[in-house]
Amino acid sequence: MTAELVRGQNHPLNRTRLEIRVSVGGPVVAGATLCDDEGGVLGTEWVAHPGAPCLPGLEVPRQAAPDHRLALDLAALPDPVGRVHVLLALPPGADGPVHFGALPAPFLALSGPDGTELASYTVTGLDAESAVVALELYRRQGAWKVRAVGQGYAGGLVALLADQGLPQAAQLAAAIHEAVARPAAPVPPHTSGGARLRTGATDNATAPPGPGAGPADTRPATPRAGAGALQPPADSSPPPPVRRARPEAARPEPARPEPAPSEQVRPAGPTDPAPAGEPPYPAARTEPSGGGPIDYTHRGRTTDIPPPPAPTGPPARPGEPAGPVAGDATGWSLEERLYNQVWGMFEDLARSASAYRSAVDFADSRREQELDKALSDPRSRIGGAGDKAREAARVKYTDLVGRARAVLDRDLDQLTAEAAVVEPALPAACASWDNPVWHAYRVPLEAPMALRLGDLHLPEGDPLRIPMLVRLPLERGLWIDSGRGSDGAATVPDGERLKRLALESAVGHTARLLAVHPPGDFAVHLIDAAGAGGAALAPLVDAGVLAAPVARGGTGVARTLGHLTRRVDLVQMALRSEAVDSLPSDIDTAQHLLIVNDFPHGFDDRAVTQLRYLADEGPDVGVHLMMVADRDDATAYGPLLDPLWRSLLRLTPVPDAHLADPWVGHTWTYEPPRIPAGSAILAEVLAQVAAGRRAWDR
Repeated sequence: MTAELVRGQNHPLNRTRLEIRVSVGGPVVAGATLCDDEGGVLGTEWVAHPGAPCLPGLEVPRQAAPDHRLALDLAALPDPVGRVHVLLALPPGADGPVHFGALPAPFLALSGPDGTELASYTVTGLDAESAVVALELYRRQGAWKVRAVGQGYAGGLVALLADQGLPQAAQLAAAIHEAVARPAAPVPPHTSGGARLRTGATDNATAPPGPGAGPADTRPATPRAGAGALQPPADSSPPPPVRRARPEAARPEPARPEPAPSEQVRPAGPTDPAPAGEPPYPAARTEPSGGGPIDYTHRGRTTDIPPPPAPTGPPARPGEPAGPVAGDATGWSLEERLYNQVWGMFEDLARSASAYRSAVDFADSRREQELDKALSDPRSRIGGAGDKAREAARVKYTDLVGRARAVLDRDLDQLTAEAAVVEPALPAACASWDNPVWHAYRVPLEAPMALRLGDLHLPEGDPLRIPMLVRLPLERGLWIDSGRGSDGAATVPDGERLKRLALESAVGHTARLLAVHPPGDFAVHLIDAAGAGGAALAPLVDAGVLAAPVARGGTGVARTLGHLTRRVDLVQMALRSEAVDSLPSDIDTAQHLLIVNDFPHGFDDRAVTQLRYLADEGPDVGVHLMMVADRDDATAYGPLLDPLWRSLLRLTPVPDAHLADPWVGHTWTYEPPRIPAGSAILAEVLAQVAAGRRAWDR
């Protein structure tokens, strides 16, 4: 479980590869110093900052931004290093606040490469300080620990570095501020406004983005995009595409949204946000402002990062950039790079669509203003002057919208080309059911970092589909909605057919979860009190992949909920007392999924209370919930179940526009994963899962 630190508190670290996520609410510079066992900095060359972001075992972001991610490998640090200090500083001359007291309290979280959060710290009590030593990672008797420091400096970065023992503190602080003031990357001539420079490496960088958990290794220099970032400009040009900025602090996860009419897409994260939350976000990519194709070239890679696969398309002609590459985002592995790349594509499409919509709104507003001005004079209504004004306004409107659409189409072409190489390269956990990777499926030896729940698209982006990926283990349960939604509409008019599709969707999600976990690492329990889902749930029952027989009737419901509630209680107590080895023999440490069909049939008040308890407390100890239900069926309970529904991620068995991104709030259409008609891939995969379980049980 995550340790929430207070100032001065320390916490042991059981990982050596770490990701440090930083969220402040305004642009800040993130850096780190490598010190000896006594806390003395070994020299200016041992300070990682935007001008020199890569050191052995450490990489920090290259620009000021509200949210950052620092990649740290304690095992790769040089031998003299016994301490690492994580620094935050406000950039001078920025439009934002000049001291931390005017910003939300900085939040830092440490997690492993799999996204498991180890410790977090909110730096409180800051006022006039403009620089702060937030965390200290130090080695004691061969083991690493993290300490919450929160030491602020009103004298800024100069005072902080001087206190670290650096005689050249003023010169180094000036170099850091100069590096932050430089643009993230040179802009090639005539590149499109929607083009992106991969991994944000600058021409004068001595090393590219190094190993990190992806997202914030290359945060853009612009502040987080908000409502103001989407306002139309004052001139007649269409607004440029919104530059990418990391969402809502990308960890900690945003507050859980209402399930209807819109919900936030949270990758786990990252992220969330994260969920994460909601919603484990990908590496940022900066956007130049010129025109031309995407620059997919790489300016170099360090030797400890496996290079991405070669472009799958034909080689570029001289003078042209290489084609799209699958897995060219930052990350520790190809799987993580692909995950980051997919969410980068998702964010790119959100930004491009937002820019297009903003441009159309601006063009419409400008047309109305010109018509009002022209027709407000009575003389313009005589002799055809009004007709000329209307025609001139129409021509300008058409021109502005056409230019904005051209930019959007260019971005869509680029994303479509990228999707064409990314989709075939995805691992089974993130691949669609018609991907050939499933025909070569074998029971895995370890769980993946992410899972595909379906696809997402926007009206402006048809036919482009972006895979919807969430981090594992799940941070939120799933609600497969078998109802018609809050607006009373449904793509499928037949209510019984809709319920059957919801069950089939639940079976597909469950089969994927079982398939991507090693035998014994994931168990499924099924409650079908009335037996209404017998036919649709048959693939799971017949394959023999359930951990126990299907629970039917009130007795079966009580038995299953009692078993899982007991498991949550015992594992929580074992974790708090650090006595996991003392768990009873019937309590394992595997992930468990409870599928509940036809709720609330067979549930009394006690069972409802247990269900809410599992939804709230279960995910932290590996018990997850999948509800297949129509919310209207539970109206008899009144608002009692509202927290339950809000804690689950709503998915639909038919395409439905109900998910919102955390960047600009687009309403995205969610499409559930479909097994190709006539395909036996589901049965084949479940058969191998069952065989793997039998072999593991021997």
